[in-house]
Amino acid sequence: MEKRTFKAALFDLDGVVFDTEPQYTIFWGSQCQEFHPEHPGLEHEIKGQTLVQIFDRHFDGELEKMQPLIVERLNEFEKNMNFEFIRGFETFIRQLRDKGVKTAVVTSSNIDKMNAVYSKVKGFKDLFDAILTSEDFERSKPDPDCYQKAAQRFDAKADECIVFEDSFNGLKSGCAAKMKVVGLSTTNSAESISEYADKVIADYSTFDYNNCIEIINS
Repeated sequence: MEKRTFKAALFDLDGVVFDTEPQYTIFWGSQCQEFHPEHPGLEHEIKGQTLVQIFDRHFDGELEKMQPLIVERLNEFEKNMNFEFIRGFETFIRQLRDKGVKTAVVTSSNIDKMNAVYSKVKGFKDLFDAILTSEDFERSKPDPDCYQKAAQRFDAKADECIVFEDSFNGLKSGCAAKMKVVGLSTTNSAESISEYADKVIADYSTFDYNNCIEIINS
């Protein structure tokens, strides 16, 4: 059997590149407790959704008037966030690029959030060949649209790509795109995400290019 080419590594952002999910859980936990006290745990259910999706599904009707306030709070929160890389990420992605693998961020975050990242993390853009945000997609995760568009940027077939995700919506998006999926157990337990991933890892400290080749050809 001819070996498949590993052409593109497609990364979600929060919980995959950066260890930011605990911070977002705190933020959305406070908003959900204030506006949806009747729905405990909502902050966990909305992980992987765009801000537009969150508003459309949970802050419409009478709560629609509160959307500008939440946006203001979120923008201020993100300005003060810590963007720390998941353990081993920088070494891993540089190895991929040295091997000629294309790399992309594929995130539900918007341009405003990414501008906060660029201002705080010097050299961030240099780690990726493409950065796709919520403005680039017609349909959000768990729809495969975002990962399909990322693959198109590199003229890559689905079986030449590996998706790196942590949220259920993101994992399902990678699966729906018919790509290999590596799940990070940074947000949800390894056991709970295993059915949506070809491999589950806690971080990148013991994961490398050779592991990716094995996954692509599994």
